[in-house]
Amino acid sequence: MTITNATVPSEESSVEPTKMPNSTDSKEQEMEADLQEASEIFNSLFSTRRPKDGWAGISSGLKSVGKGTIAGVASLIAQPIAGAQENGVKGFFGGLATGVASAVALPLTGVCVGAFQVGRGVVNSVEAMNASKAGMQWDHDKREWIFYYLNKDKEEVENMEAEINAKKAGGTTASGGAAKTDLNEKKVKDREFYDMLGVSTNASAGDIKKVYYKEARKCHPDKCPGDPEAAAKFQALGHAYQVLSNEQTRAAYDKNGKPETNSPDANLANEIDPLVFFAVMFGSHLVEPYVGELWIATTADTLMKDAMEHQQNIDFENMSEEEAAEMLAGKASNSAEMMLKQRKREVKCALNLREKITPYLEAKDDEDRNAFKESIQLEAEKIADTSFGATFLVTIGFALQVEGEEFLGFQNSAFGVSGHAARIKKQRKSMANNFKLFGAGINAATTGRKAMKEMETVQKAIEEKKREAIKSAGGATDKSSNDTESIILDEEQAKMAQEKFEETIPALLELAWAINIRDISRTLRNACKKLFTDAEVPMSTRVQRADAVRIIGTEFYKIGKMRGGEQYDIKKDMDDVKARAEVAVMTTMAKAQGQEVSTDDTEEMIKQAKTMRAEVEQMSKEGKTS
Repeated sequence: MTITNATVPSEESSVEPTKMPNSTDSKEQEMEADLQEASEIFNSLFSTRRPKDGWAGISSGLKSVGKGTIAGVASLIAQPIAGAQENGVKGFFGGLATGVASAVALPLTGVCVGAFQVGRGVVNSVEAMNASKAGMQWDHDKREWIFYYLNKDKEEVENMEAEINAKKAGGTTASGGAAKTDLNEKKVKDREFYDMLGVSTNASAGDIKKVYYKEARKCHPDKCPGDPEAAAKFQALGHAYQVLSNEQTRAAYDKNGKPETNSPDANLANEIDPLVFFAVMFGSHLVEPYVGELWIATTADTLMKDAMEHQQNIDFENMSEEEAAEMLAGKASNSAEMMLKQRKREVKCALNLREKITPYLEAKDDEDRNAFKESIQLEAEKIADTSFGATFLVTIGFALQVEGEEFLGFQNSAFGVSGHAARIKKQRKSMANNFKLFGAGINAATTGRKAMKEMETVQKAIEEKKREAIKSAGGATDKSSNDTESIILDEEQAKMAQEKFEETIPALLELAWAINIRDISRTLRNACKKLFTDAEVPMSTRVQRADAVRIIGTEFYKIGKMRGGEQYDIKKDMDDVKARAEVAVMTTMAKAQGQEVSTDDTEEMIKQAKTMRAEVEQMSKEGKTS
């Protein structure tokens, strides 16, 4: 290394030479930083990630060519303008020259990168074919082929969920350890006591007792002399154990959570569960093992909780940067939590399917396989008897059938012809569903806007009637007469509002169903992929799984179609829809107040509501004719 401005010591002196900063090293670091920045810009401008196969290489190449062309055109326009602003006419021509050079160089670079990506894709095609045939999966983050393990995915989801719970209040054990969770654990109103002990909500009384003594030893005040909060932690742990160790108090805690000191109205608002409303509204309890909790219900639940947590208006102007960053980080965390919920849902659906098809995989002869098929048919008939059941069957059936056909086609047919045919069928259905969703969204928005305008017109007309009534009274002081007329007008307004709202129900439900169909199809596609590519079992078992899932889909779709699931028209069955909506609201409120309402109870209430509606309409018709 070259030393500059160094003092050479004499024989008597032992002073070390003073080393000055090396200009060469500094320039090298600057060059490395510039190269790193240029590399990041280049990678963001052109698609340079490793392509999975030839098709991915072609897609990546076309993206690079397109991006290069667009960047060149943008540079040709922007450079002269920037030059003119900076240095007038001279700058304009200088910028024009730079823009022309960029307009030539950038598309040419895009073509070169595109050709390189296509070549990489072609080279990787052989590996892709072999890996796909072996049941491997392409990891989009790592850009490599991996073996997927369903049970491992389940454990990862549980660990990630435990980490999220650990970041929330009460998400750690009393001794500070990470809270535990279980993918199949039962739902409870509050899990703080479970997290404090570090047990699943499915834990037995023996497990709770065993873990309690272990945690108590860790956080006992005598064991933690330096922790001033040790006594409080120990006391809270004891209280949690007292509640969970008793069957009655544990059942009450699971159902209602910890007693709150808020007002009854606030407590009721906190207890309202949108998941209950949508489960009753769409009758999805029988198909939940296949589709999990519907996205529309989970989203409504999340939005409602966010609204409850952020009732006050957010004032960004008077908020510090730290507070704003913390709030935005919380929003991002919620987004990550939603993604984890969807992943958990897909894993759980895959596990449920795996359990469902076990009898088929263990079948010893055709009699056992026929028995499996008959059990699926009986289940489908039961689902079809519920509201929206036939539509559920058609949606679930098509998704399962086509996923099974696609996997079997790629494994069993020559060159995967049958697999490609099933994939094309699935893509066509997906496009049709997307068009329906788009149309339903426009229809719902148009219907809602129309209803709002009509309501405003009616409201203005009623207000005008009130003013005319006051004028016609000529300033009379007959207050009771005016109040009676005002009440009549208010009732008329309320009745009109109800009628307009009921007019929007078909459009809103049509949109909700379009969302549900897209959501169910996507969820089952990913769940089947997890089930069919599970490397914990040999390929022969995966093929059997796909065959069993295809049978379920075929039977579901056939029975759903026979029961009118493909031509379901909400407008033709408005009585059922209105009755179900009324019962869904009543059930949600009843459960929020701590009442037990079973699925059979809700179905019976729906039947009674439909009967009452029919009787009221009949009486109304008889009254008009008499």
